[in-house]
Amino acid sequence: MPQTDRPPLATIAIPRLPPPLWGRAGVGGLPSLALMLLLSGPAAADTAAVVADHARPGYAAFDDAVARLADVESCDPEALRPAFQVAYDAWMAVEHLHLGPSEEDGRALSILFWPDPKGLGAKAQTALLKADPASLSLDGMAQQSVAARGLSGLERLLFPTKPLAADPCPLIQVTIDDLARQAAVLSADWGPFGDTLLSAGQAGNTRFLKPEEATQALFTQLATGLEFIADRRIGRPLATFDKPRPDLAEGQASGRALANITLSLKGLRGLAVSLSPDSARTLAAFDHAINLSETLNDPLLDHITDPQAWLKLEILQQAVRATRDAAIAEIGPALGVELGFNSQDGD
Repeated sequence: MPQTDRPPLATIAIPRLPPPLWGRAGVGGLPSLALMLLLSGPAAADTAAVVADHARPGYAAFDDAVARLADVESCDPEALRPAFQVAYDAWMAVEHLHLGPSEEDGRALSILFWPDPKGLGAKAQTALLKADPASLSLDGMAQQSVAARGLSGLERLLFPTKPLAADPCPLIQVTIDDLARQAAVLSADWGPFGDTLLSAGQAGNTRFLKPEEATQALFTQLATGLEFIADRRIGRPLATFDKPRPDLAEGQASGRALANITLSLKGLRGLAVSLSPDSARTLAAFDHAINLSETLNDPLLDHITDPQAWLKLEILQQAVRATRDAAIAEIGPALGVELGFNSQDGD
């Protein structure tokens, strides 16, 4: 049976972090972020806010949460579950950023591989559980299928829906260590990648040839993230009125099906605020969708087998799509950009 003992949705306090060593000094001793703002036009200020207030502190918070999970000296699922939930919450704040370090080596997928309609993760984990525990290593995990790693892999081990093939302790430990390494790399790599976004259009930046290209890339993450919530996080369990599929909800085993919708909406709202804080229509649409999600009172989305509950979830889906439409109509023109290509397009 699905586990529902997850703590209440956590509001992750993301502090305003001091500039790390890689961002403290630029030309002539000026802080690099201030230097970028001086050299760039108004559009880059939106990018700067995303880097300084959203991405870097968000990934730092995720790194910290996974480190705390790794510090739990136990293989007991009951002992690990609270820290797992906090780490998962932290990932929801930044998982929509599918660019830069998240794209490299399939890192984002290795942190959260979902959906997995063919059950590839479970099959790969069964093989690992049956193998010699001594063969499990941190470097070896990096070579495993992304479907067997990360938060999804841990969920299957900490919230099993059927008996596991063998003692999961060695696999739990190496999966957590692998996740911690990925989180640390992401947090560190957003230092130089953030500088790449901020230096868009400057000599030597071959990734973003104009400031607008960096802003467009971030704006595309916003629109694509909302589309993912509507089509996947809501659309998969919603299925059809005659045949809803709550079993297809993300994180159902760990009681996160509705939580992931709410937290990902909040994370995307944070991105929208950083990009365009004066976009009242879009922010109002976000607030409406978040309010609907928070008051749905269906943690596993298993109530949608009832027609009234199904209709409420469909109304939330419509609200998420309306939020995307509002962002495209309001934030895009405010930034002077249109949607660009995203790594999730065509998935």
